[in-house]
Amino acid sequence: MNYPLAHHLNVLGGQAANTFKKGRTWFFAGLVWTVGVLATGLAGAQTPGRFADDMAERTRACTACHGDQGRAGPDGFYPRLAGKPAGYLHNQLRNFAQGRRHYDLMARLVNPLADDYLGEMAQYFANLKLPYPPPTANNPISPERLAKGQQLVTQGDPARGLPACTQCHGVRLTGVQPNVPGLLGLPLDYLNAQLGAWQTGQRRAHAPDCMAKVVKRMPAADLIAVSSWLARQPLPPQTQAADRPPAGPALPEALRCGSAPELSAQEPAKPNAGGRS
Repeated sequence: MNYPLAHHLNVLGGQAANTFKKGRTWFFAGLVWTVGVLATGLAGAQTPGRFADDMAERTRACTACHGDQGRAGPDGFYPRLAGKPAGYLHNQLRNFAQGRRHYDLMARLVNPLADDYLGEMAQYFANLKLPYPPPTANNPISPERLAKGQQLVTQGDPARGLPACTQCHGVRLTGVQPNVPGLLGLPLDYLNAQLGAWQTGQRRAHAPDCMAKVVKRMPAADLIAVSSWLARQPLPPQTQAADRPPAGPALPEALRCGSAPELSAQEPAKPNAGGRS
């Protein structure tokens, strides 16, 4: 079944579903604007000089929803694109085009585009190094649950076969080149929506799909604890993605990640290596 986004939010509960209802009005206004941008672009292609022929202009259909320069939409549901690893962004565009992620507007936008051009778009946004706003999450949650979220993010839960988020997303949680995104600087509602989509099978990745396996081992309370802790964390001084995965053992075979094969090549940490990320 193709569940709407509101269903994924209700899987996790909380304020996200209410915020989604407010965001729909903004979305449809953005959709009308986006159609106008695409029409202008087509007219400009036939009439040279109508607009600047650069990637900033060509991606205005993206920034109509994802904010100026891909800084993130204002309602919490359109994530930041600027500075994300190019491989990750390219994979997500492919996932929308090939049905592993379900969002009709995105599918309609990317389906006509060649894969090489999707890669150019991904590289454009990846090269934008822009400051992040401070975190704004203020959902009601107990200190004990926040501590649980921090534990799962930084240590995992070996008894349940759950790796720490930092094992794949980097010690700084800012991502790992070229395919692993950062987890900081994302709105709480977006994090909740994506975790809900992983649980319901409406968001998938290239097999083997490690995120689907991890999320489906976690109850909703733990997912809310993780998203709430992440959404409260400020970005570190170095916001760029790490050049390589953190030192440590490779992921177990059951949690190999098809969209980020570099995670399977991690080496055991060396003495005094400092866990560089």
